[in-house]
Amino acid sequence: MRKTFVVCVAVALLAVGAWLAIEMTEGDWGGVDESVVEHYAEEAGRSARDPYINTDQGDLLLFVFLLAGACGGFVAGYSFKTLFSRKRGPSAT
Repeated sequence: MRKTFVVCVAVALLAVGAWLAIEMTEGDWGGVDESVVEHYAEEAGRSARDPYINTDQGDLLLFVFLLAGACGGFVAGYSFKTLFSRKRGPSAT
């Protein structure tokens, strides 16, 4: 009972700490592209350009993940026996 109470208090303190940390930050959080890549690109004299395949428009990114999941599911299903069978001896296939 005491161990459960200690775990619950620790989780509650972590949640409150995370919430406070998020509330104290100001503005948007810049990603790696903005803070690192663009900085070094500007130092090298290169400017930002649009990507070849812009996944920010519509549901293209979701469609790409759907295709990747379907391909991965097909491969896993096709080789299900190989992946999940337990070999019992030299005569097992």
